[in-house]
Amino acid sequence: MGQLTGIGFIAKEYIVKLDTLRYRILYPERYDPSIKYPILFVLHGSGERGTDNLAQLKHGSELFLRDSIRQKYPAIVIFPQCPLNSSWSNVDIKTNAYGKRDFFFKEGGKPTKPMALLTKLIKVWLADKSVDKNRVYIGGLSMGAMGTYEMLRRKPKIFAAAFAICGADNLNNVKKYRKVPLWIFHGEKDVVVLPENSIRIMERLKELGANPRFNLYPYADHKSWDYAFAEHDFLSWLFSHQLTR
Repeated sequence: MGQLTGIGFIAKEYIVKLDTLRYRILYPERYDPSIKYPILFVLHGSGERGTDNLAQLKHGSELFLRDSIRQKYPAIVIFPQCPLNSSWSNVDIKTNAYGKRDFFFKEGGKPTKPMALLTKLIKVWLADKSVDKNRVYIGGLSMGAMGTYEMLRRKPKIFAAAFAICGADNLNNVKKYRKVPLWIFHGEKDVVVLPENSIRIMERLKELGANPRFNLYPYADHKSWDYAFAEHDFLSWLFSHQLTR
């Protein structure tokens, strides 16, 4: 996608005591704080961790910068950045002698610092008068999809809909977010996070009475986000959901 400049996305920091969560925010064109807008949080993968407050825009940000998208879906879009040597979700990753990675997700316990800060940041934005509390969304890719599942597990009543691209989770957690409309994506040739992880989550959701959307791309590897973000109804599906209170 060329060199990242962050044009359009404003760099900000959320600081709690000695901990900092860097993030980029894109406001709607002709933003009017007296109008209520939907808000979307997009969580990046492990390769975009850092402190530059820029790398997290590598995948997906261009979609939200398109003039046609900004006109059709005026929304507040936030890309937070997870620091190096940390993760959005509480997961232990082990690699066996054959190079296969297994993910062991916790069912409870304290969140990682980035997840704790993200949770607080979301709370701050929910208190903002320009945010439509019935149209709050989250999604992510790879490590960010794992973080999406954890956030949904921790705060299932906040989100109107969510998406998860090439992610994974403990199947015992799925019941906690079964009521959240979810679109799951994975590449069939993914050897970084095996597609079975998404398939099992989808199947478990269906067992629980949910009806998730699911795309398994037969020729895609781990970079299935390129396919997911290109789905013609990706944003229309996401933003069509809202909570009823």
